[in-house]
Amino acid sequence: MIPAAPLRILVTGGSGFVGATLVRRLVTAGHSVRVFDNCSTGDPSYLAGVDVELVKGDIRDPAALQAALTGMQSVVHLAAAGSVVESVADPVANFDVNVVGTFRVLDAARQAGVERVVLASTGGALIGDATPPVNERSVPKPISPYGASKLAGEGYAHAFAKAYGLGTVALRFANVYGPWSAHKRAAAITNFFQAIHTGEPIVIYGDGSASRDYTHVEDISRAIELALTRVVPGGTVLHIASGVETTVTQLADLCRISAGRPDHPVEYRPARVGDVGRNFASYDLARQVLGYAPTINREDGLRSTWQWFAESVFRA
Repeated sequence: MIPAAPLRILVTGGSGFVGATLVRRLVTAGHSVRVFDNCSTGDPSYLAGVDVELVKGDIRDPAALQAALTGMQSVVHLAAAGSVVESVADPVANFDVNVVGTFRVLDAARQAGVERVVLASTGGALIGDATPPVNERSVPKPISPYGASKLAGEGYAHAFAKAYGLGTVALRFANVYGPWSAHKRAAAITNFFQAIHTGEPIVIYGDGSASRDYTHVEDISRAIELALTRVVPGGTVLHIASGVETTVTQLADLCRISAGRPDHPVEYRPARVGDVGRNFASYDLARQVLGYAPTINREDGLRSTWQWFAESVFRA
């Protein structure tokens, strides 16, 4: 591991879904954490009771970033426009947040003398349609503006590593699920659980054969912490996944079982533009480089996620 002492870490988008779990993990491990977030999709209440400094600001604002980076050693860049569907509807807004915003974060980190920047990237949307399992040698051919924006961010991260010696690590997340995800309206699991709760049919776009790799947010957060603390060459790209392929129909069945409603109705609609077909990833390189391996299987993870929704969202 890199430091024996705790790190001072800036987490962009830290009041969002992944941030809510990651920040708790980092604080529990003894690190000093500052969250930088414009709270457009995240919620400061997600961090209630956590010993963390919250600075409100936008990643596209160089002055605000420079101030937030004062005294920081590392950055975890989570802030993003994360919807494939919304990126197709408004590619300009997606580019502004994901490409311009990521460039601003990298450039501010370079100027601040930050040692490590861990970026949240994506696997399926970035690679596009390819025969799974995909890995770091798969040729990226994104089919949505969102996937293209994440590829651009990885490109800048690699360039900053080679041109300036910035210690960048891009982690290609599988489809993340778990607690604190109620605001992720575009996420399948959130939509499926919401439909079950309200009694509406679960909606599947396409014939249900499209597949994804669903990885629990606790495993994603552990991988981020490893990327902050292990010796990793700048410019590294790693897939963080479960290695398990789950079709949308299988996911709907698992969600219905987790909620105790195996006969809840399912409705099929036409496939959407920009959605990848089959996708799941190999995490072999992440295992070699970080010592990462998933610890939460999909059945246990979905059961606990439904319980969180039932207790924290649907009961509210």
